[in-house]
Amino acid sequence: MTHDGGLRLHLRRVLRAPRSVVFRALTEPQELAKWWGPDGFTIPSVESDLRPGGGYRIAMQPPEGDLFYLVGEFVEADPPERLSYTFRWEDPDPEDRETVVTLSLRDIGGTRAELVISQGEFATEARQALHEEGWTQSLNKLEELVSSA
Repeated sequence: MTHDGGLRLHLRRVLRAPRSVVFRALTEPQELAKWWGPDGFTIPSVESDLRPGGGYRIAMQPPEGDLFYLVGEFVEADPPERLSYTFRWEDPDPEDRETVVTLSLRDIGGTRAELVISQGEFATEARQALHEEGWTQSLNKLEELVSSA
């Protein structure tokens, strides 16, 4: 939580790859599709116009249930350091609201990168917890992908 009482998510992960490799995995559709989403989800398609004002749309297929979409607009794209975008579900749950995700990267010794994720503000603690679980599972897959590259 932030000091102003808003529900925010803050995560930090050190990855065994330079930030240029991590940034590519965060932004190139074919790479993003390899790691995005909670365990068991697949990503059939990713559309992306990586520039401020450009949009994206990610198709997400859960292990059981119907395909659904994550959409938004890029606010900032500063490769390989920073990426910020709006995050909303098409046909959102009543407890969902549009949030802003900011990803910051810094090299650590040239062979590792620190990734810091900030997202918010969430409408409820339950939605914040759901996103924390999804990001954690996704980051585990991202870590495996970039460390084997």
